[in-house]
Amino acid sequence: MNLSVYKLVALTILVIPIAAMALTFPSTVVAAEKVIIFHAGSLTVPLAQIEKDFEAAHPNIDVLREAGGSTKMARLISEVGKPADIMASADFKVIDKNLIPAKADWNIRFATNQLVLCYTDGSRYADQVTTDNWYDILLKKDVVWGHSDPNLDPCGYRSLMVLQLAEKFYRKPGLYDQLIANRPKKNVRPKSVELVSMLKTGNMDYAWEYLSVAIQHELKYVTLDDHINLGNYQFDDFYKQAQVKVTGKKPGTWITRTGKSVTYGVTQIKDAPNPAGATLFLEYLLSADGGLKVLKDMGQPPFIPCRVTSQAVKDALPGNLSKLVEVRE
Repeated sequence: MNLSVYKLVALTILVIPIAAMALTFPSTVVAAEKVIIFHAGSLTVPLAQIEKDFEAAHPNIDVLREAGGSTKMARLISEVGKPADIMASADFKVIDKNLIPAKADWNIRFATNQLVLCYTDGSRYADQVTTDNWYDILLKKDVVWGHSDPNLDPCGYRSLMVLQLAEKFYRKPGLYDQLIANRPKKNVRPKSVELVSMLKTGNMDYAWEYLSVAIQHELKYVTLDDHINLGNYQFDDFYKQAQVKVTGKKPGTWITRTGKSVTYGVTQIKDAPNPAGATLFLEYLLSADGGLKVLKDMGQPPFIPCRVTSQAVKDALPGNLSKLVEVRE
């Protein structure tokens, strides 16, 4: 075989597999568009299901979520400059204070919740704790209890509000200080959902959580009187007696959080990388037979319809969102 024939045979052997590969694999792969969501840790379980349902209906969209304390997540957008399409907060006020007007134009209130004291069968005094004696249990020296960081997570400052309100409701002067004295700083975690694993592993006896989190993670829990659980807007006048100082936007500054019934908020970021995809997801999240049904089924009461503060805000909403909200203070 002369050299030219040899080259032809070799080239044929090389080209045939390449051609076969070209028939097997597409020459270009279209990447799915992304929707980036920053959200409260307490929304992790329902949003995982909502994401799954939404992506099944929209296979060309990949929802990417990052969870944490609501204040921390908002600051990652407003101060660190992380790209995001949507921010969902356990306290709608976090959006008002950290994102509007620089990073967002509007705020939709979409769900509520209440605080409960969580524990497991392995917790100390699990067979004794009740709605009426929970604070006596937390005062015991051998009991390990905690809450999330009030500077990073609304559940953290709300936990402290519950303790303040309990002192007033049960008329026990000094109760708040006594309880805090029996809670080492190491028991304050960055976000409330971290406490769930500590309960389940026996590293903590009791932890303050939202009712929905307790239900979703199959924890035992003590419900509280409406005067102190922050779950009933009819008691907002009583709730506002509680005040907690937390760190402000700038280092060394402080702001005061005042007690108010638990209300979740969501917004679309002004410079969202994918505004169309973000609006589409929000339309599903805030629909009665979509995301709001998932929340309800998982123990978190939604607002149906969702709420905005004014007609001007309603009129400014993108897509079909205005059809999913009502104007209500």
